[in-house]
Amino acid sequence: MEPILMKIYENYTGDGRETLLKAYDFAKKAHANQKRASGEPYFIHPCAVASILVDLGLDVATIAGALLHDVIEDTEYKEEDIRREFGEEILTLVSGVTKLDKIVFKSQEEEEAENFRKIFVAMAKDIRVIIIKLADRLHNMRSLNFLSKERQQRMAQETLDIFAPIAGRLGISQIKCELEDLCLKYLDPEAFEFLVENIHQKLEARNNFVDFVVNEIKSILSEGNIKGEVFGRPKHFYSIYKKMKFKDKTLDQIYDLTAVRVIVGSVDECYDVFGKIHKKWKPVPGRIKDYIAIPKANMYQSLHTTVVTNFGQPFEIQIRTEEMHRTAEYGIAAHWKYKENRDTESGLDQRIAWVREVMEWQGGLKDSKEFMDTLKGDLYSAELLVFTPHGKVISLPNDATPVDFAYAIHSQVGNRCTGAKVNGKIVPLNSRLTVGDVVEIITSPNSKGPSRDWLKFIKSSSARAKIKSFYKKEMKEENVRLGKSMLEEAAKRKGYSLSEILTEGSFKKVAEKLSYTSQDEMFSSIGAGSVSVNQVIFKLIDYFRKEVPQPIVQPTITGRHTKGSVTIKGMTGLMVSFAGCCSPVPGDEITGFVTRGRGIVIHRSDCPNLQHADKERLQPAEWIVEEGGARFNAGIIIKAEDQGVALAAVSACVAEMKLSITSINGRYDKNKDAIVEVTVSLTNRNDVEVLIKKLTSHAKIYDVRRMAN
Repeated sequence: MEPILMKIYENYTGDGRETLLKAYDFAKKAHANQKRASGEPYFIHPCAVASILVDLGLDVATIAGALLHDVIEDTEYKEEDIRREFGEEILTLVSGVTKLDKIVFKSQEEEEAENFRKIFVAMAKDIRVIIIKLADRLHNMRSLNFLSKERQQRMAQETLDIFAPIAGRLGISQIKCELEDLCLKYLDPEAFEFLVENIHQKLEARNNFVDFVVNEIKSILSEGNIKGEVFGRPKHFYSIYKKMKFKDKTLDQIYDLTAVRVIVGSVDECYDVFGKIHKKWKPVPGRIKDYIAIPKANMYQSLHTTVVTNFGQPFEIQIRTEEMHRTAEYGIAAHWKYKENRDTESGLDQRIAWVREVMEWQGGLKDSKEFMDTLKGDLYSAELLVFTPHGKVISLPNDATPVDFAYAIHSQVGNRCTGAKVNGKIVPLNSRLTVGDVVEIITSPNSKGPSRDWLKFIKSSSARAKIKSFYKKEMKEENVRLGKSMLEEAAKRKGYSLSEILTEGSFKKVAEKLSYTSQDEMFSSIGAGSVSVNQVIFKLIDYFRKEVPQPIVQPTITGRHTKGSVTIKGMTGLMVSFAGCCSPVPGDEITGFVTRGRGIVIHRSDCPNLQHADKERLQPAEWIVEEGGARFNAGIIIKAEDQGVALAAVSACVAEMKLSITSINGRYDKNKDAIVEVTVSLTNRNDVEVLIKKLTSHAKIYDVRRMAN
């Protein structure tokens, strides 16, 4: 009998066993003709993944999901088949692990990022998805030697960057430690072989010393009438490697190659044994850690101390209860493995709070690289433990600020933050927090939201993502309004109404080309300047014409004089020029002013110079803008902190929008604010609005407006 079948019969009974045997047969049939890179039957892989999860004590649905996890992705069977045969719960797990292989991505990096994003969405619904994925990755790493060296290193680096830290966050140390050691084997094989050889040579002498320590501690327990277990545990290779590499130590300088664990019955006994050990041996200063009173973010609890024996030999001791030991070894998997002490639902929620936090901020990050960078920063952030005024422990990255603390409490606390107190004293929001600080956040319901300046000093990846998400949501409504208005104007200039050409069919075609999920998303991207209005309007008109063939009609102009790109009603034989005071551009409402000797001068209708003009000399005017038509100059006034900021910002925005600067002048006003006047060459008013919007969003630019002398 195959190992996985033996485990199924040993660990599951009744309907659960029947479901697993059915999943086993279904997956075996689905993968019947497939081979792995090693040449072995592919079905070995889902069986191995399921076996890992049986050892972790997972439930029937998870084991079935593991057996079936590659069926949808790699075989002819579809989601409907899994749903029909095994139900919605198992389908959810299988679907959550399945890659996004039906979507075409621009790069492998983007594909990997979006797959991780999909996994996190599925994790938020059911945490068992990532447990299956971790077991899947562990077996793939165990059989990595059959792949090319390039693929070995790429997969090992991805595992070290993402999967091992996730296993650590979920407290599954068994998987985390093995993943890290396997990664080291492929990323730095020389160091791995060195550790294997040298630690093995020291093993016998080390074991003799550990046996001595274990017996001494057993005597301490016996004298105190405390029941418990004492045993040695060798440190895994990667933890030793990190100390050698990042703390610049030799193998001989690392004294905790093996730790001694003491498992007792209660928290009181943990502290009792802790005191008795310190009475027998002297503790090393700075090496005492109480993770029982203040658990780690993954709910790990234990007392750690490093002591020095009478022989001068230091070693580490960890003291914990049986329940703490289960959590340390199995992490979140203990929720299913130890059913007699199963967490309450609130306890499970506490364990996966980090996953829900990732889901809160990931929606504000569209860019795949930004999502991955933020996720890695969140996974690797070192722990700085501070307190709320009510004594709750908050874990933050090193050098975190009160703003990081505010967002760790809740997004709304961060968004409404106006000040902070640390240990009872008001401090600047960019102050650095230290271990043990008591932090109180001052909020105001009238706060306009986070400052962009906060992005310059915060340390938490999640706080950074939440601030960016705030601005994205805050600006979305305005972007939608502006984008729709720009598209309506563009349609009008082409002789259409937006409602006429924006049909269900034409939008569907545009959405496929530009990856939009709704019309508002399309409007928003136009308003934000992410896509030009011409890119969208030409596609809409093209698709509309294909749906509804249009007769070719030659345009005619009657009773109007045309000069350049404007028409003036009721006027003939006059020269037309454009006012330099307000620099009108296509899309502006315009009015013609009849001059003496200079023909008609076109002003913006809101130009201050027309307010006191002779009304009889004002004539209605309209734009006629054809594709590739005349270019116009628009003047913009920028008020900023200094000229360098304004010049850099306008140069970057103009280059991004593929416009050109025709003139630029700078000065300082009486308040010592920099005033920069820029004239930009463009073809329509929409470009001016987008440019002004981009410049206005800059943190050190105070004001941007159209020039009107």
